[in-house]
Amino acid sequence: MRARVAEEKQLAHQPLAGVRVVEIGTSVAAPYAGWIMAGLGAEVVKVERPGSGDDARQWGRMFDDGMSSYFHALNRDKRFVSVDMTDEAERRWLVDYCSGGSVDVVIQNMRPGRVEKYGLGATDLRAANPRLIYCNLGAFGNRGPLKDKPGYDPLMQAYGGLMSITGEDGRPPIRVGTSVMDMGTGMWCVIGIMGALRQRDTSGEGGGEGCVVDASLYETSVAWMNNSVASVGVDGRNPERQGSGARGMAPYQAYACADGHLIIAAPNDRLFEKLSGVLGHEEWPSDPRFGSNQDRYANLAQLNALIEPVVAEHPRAHWQAALDAAGIPSAPVQLTTEMMADPQTQALGIIQPGLGDGPALAAMPLSFDGVRPSVRRHAQPVGTDNDDIKGRRD
Repeated sequence: MRARVAEEKQLAHQPLAGVRVVEIGTSVAAPYAGWIMAGLGAEVVKVERPGSGDDARQWGRMFDDGMSSYFHALNRDKRFVSVDMTDEAERRWLVDYCSGGSVDVVIQNMRPGRVEKYGLGATDLRAANPRLIYCNLGAFGNRGPLKDKPGYDPLMQAYGGLMSITGEDGRPPIRVGTSVMDMGTGMWCVIGIMGALRQRDTSGEGGGEGCVVDASLYETSVAWMNNSVASVGVDGRNPERQGSGARGMAPYQAYACADGHLIIAAPNDRLFEKLSGVLGHEEWPSDPRFGSNQDRYANLAQLNALIEPVVAEHPRAHWQAALDAAGIPSAPVQLTTEMMADPQTQALGIIQPGLGDGPALAAMPLSFDGVRPSVRRHAQPVGTDNDDIKGRRD
């Protein structure tokens, strides 16, 4: 009884149930968009080449089922078909499937020009199915001198400027440790698709037409630099690298404790006064170098030279307890395994146990009326659903 009630709650909180999505995608960006759509209840049909399938099937650490950590993370809750794009009959099946009226959304991140070559471009499919919402996910965007170039996440972290503000001054460029451009672009695609679905389904009697949604890794990289762009507008200077800190705020960074690093955030006068007391130096706020946030940031090296030796005297837990008691925000720099075992993570239920022998996975960071979408199905081998969806197996 309890299991049935839980299942009914899950079904009641799948806002995209009844929406069918075809994901002609590989690697991270388009599969992440499909991951979000599937997590929200859509039927996502993932199209892969026969045999090896998506490149990401071999990326990362490998599970015993022959699929990688990347692939399991990005492809839960989907259905899987294989299509040989070099075979005319196979291509025709996919064109007919996408344009036949049963598909609401197509997401594709093939190399520029390839979908048009296969007859799977937006113009062809939407001519046959005007209600179709077609999402292009590219590297550099759909216009400009680089529109036909391919690209990956680290290229965009570099080209969009993120690497220029990540890491520490005087050190080599650093890539953010997760695929923020890929996954961010997938998320923007979903935002665009959701807006297009609403526009289509509320326009005119019986609903209106779909549209073409365009997103790219480079546009995402520029969008993530919004604060840096605004900073240049102040004085024309490039923002500096801040390590674990943030421009214009102090103290607001990681400090080395006796057993690891702790982020301490005290970027206003009230919090700095409290921090000074916790660290045993009530005189610091009276120092003209540290009288305001702007003063502290301008003299950050001198301020850190005072804070660092004090913090290094005790372990993280000591300072966390003292800072919590004073109402000063702080957080330890946790390893992945520490984060997964953390009581807050456990309380949220955002690391979900696998089905059967399947792996535990990070869930969607969303809940509906307190219900978080759960794993409905793990990633499957290439072409698992060919019989159901295509009527035959390659």
